[in-house]
Amino acid sequence: MSVLSKIFTWWNGATFGTALQVWRRGSAQGKDALGNAYYEMAGGRRWIVYVGANDPSGIPPEYHAWLHHQAPDFPDEAKMRSHDWLRPPAPNATGTAAAFRPAGALEKGGVRRPATGDYIAWTPPSE
Repeated sequence: MSVLSKIFTWWNGATFGTALQVWRRGSAQGKDALGNAYYEMAGGRRWIVYVGANDPSGIPPEYHAWLHHQAPDFPDEAKMRSHDWLRPPAPNATGTAAAFRPAGALEKGGVRRPATGDYIAWTPPSE
């Protein structure tokens, strides 16, 4: 990645300013299973450096709670319990081919079911 894109783009990983902040004041706290790195400053500021595209919807819940000061201690992978009913975090699919499209959406042909007749349109009273 070029130096100019590091300075001016925020969606392709850490910007130049974030990298400088990490180097000067950040103390590394650890990484999650996706490879995202978490940092904390002496004043209590916490932040994340993503691997790949910046997508906050992929942050695991335990790390999200730590980032927002809802959990005092950094999550420990060894102590985390995994339940069989938990799904892994999924990235936000808005704007992609995997996004939800209801019946009647233009991408699905644009044809909706006919109305059932249980709706009566409001008309303003005549004076």
